[in-house]
Amino acid sequence: MSWIEAYREDGRLEGRCLCGDVRITVDGTHLAAIGVCHCGMCQRWSGHTYGTFEAPPESVTVEGDVRSFASTDFAHRAFCPTCGSHLWMRNGEGDYELHPGLFPDAAAFPLVSEIYKDKAPAYAQLSGDHRSATQAEYEAKNPHIEGNTP
Repeated sequence: MSWIEAYREDGRLEGRCLCGDVRITVDGTHLAAIGVCHCGMCQRWSGHTYGTFEAPPESVTVEGDVRSFASTDFAHRAFCPTCGSHLWMRNGEGDYELHPGLFPDAAAFPLVSEIYKDKAPAYAQLSGDHRSATQAEYEAKNPHIEGNTP
């Protein structure tokens, strides 16, 4: 069993974008833990530190108009076209990487991983007991990813 599986839960989370036009329900299994990325692309997307929790497609229901774009040849990022709230990123048809700020109950989720730690801005240095990797360490394990492009 992978270390991350200890954070997998069943339950219901309800979230929404800033204006309320998009509502997202996670009903079923999801990771009750936050992973953070400091790569240049994620910083530009989030405007700060990019944190998410994962939920499989069968657990996620989306109501409302959503727009998305291909940020790489394998990932799409979704947002509300009315207020601009960032909603999720997905690699193909894989799990949703959902923004925890949309879900009030996700505020209790612990930080468990941090990638591109060496690219974190001075104002976003995270502390605590969590896994971390530099750009070189992460990209060595994931050669298809270059997090500071496009």
